[in-house]
Amino acid sequence: MQPKTFYTIRFNDCDPMGHLNNARYIDYMLNAREDHLKQAYQITLAEYHKQGIAWVVRRHDIQYLRPAFYNEIVCIESRLIELGESHVLVEMLMFDEKQTTLKAIMWTNFTSIDVKTGRRKEHPAAFMDFAATIKVTDIDIPAGLTERIKGLTMNA
Repeated sequence: MQPKTFYTIRFNDCDPMGHLNNARYIDYMLNAREDHLKQAYQITLAEYHKQGIAWVVRRHDIQYLRPAFYNEIVCIESRLIELGESHVLVEMLMFDEKQTTLKAIMWTNFTSIDVKTGRRKEHPAAFMDFAATIKVTDIDIPAGLTERIKGLTMNA
């Protein structure tokens, strides 16, 4: 079971039509991932920062499938789907409250950096060992988001 969190869509995050602003989907999903790291794995980004490592976004791939509306409760799941020496690929899914309708999917590629130099840095061995235990292996990344969406929505 992957970590999940429920959020209420806030008024100030919506457009005049009451739809969640496209850019705000990213904020909700990244905030959820940070919450998931803390709640499910007892990882805080501040602790890694103290150790001299941080992650920066290299790329977001996002597809919006259904609108999220003002005051709606949504469920966001996240999972690690790829682990490299200096990068991780995280999948984040936004569903309706009942978790029956996929609203958006985002794959974010994070690169680890040295906080002092700002340059790419390989993950520490302890992180690699831990991350290998939570990495999901049944997602066909080369097939891309479109195929992933098909697989997720066929079961719904």
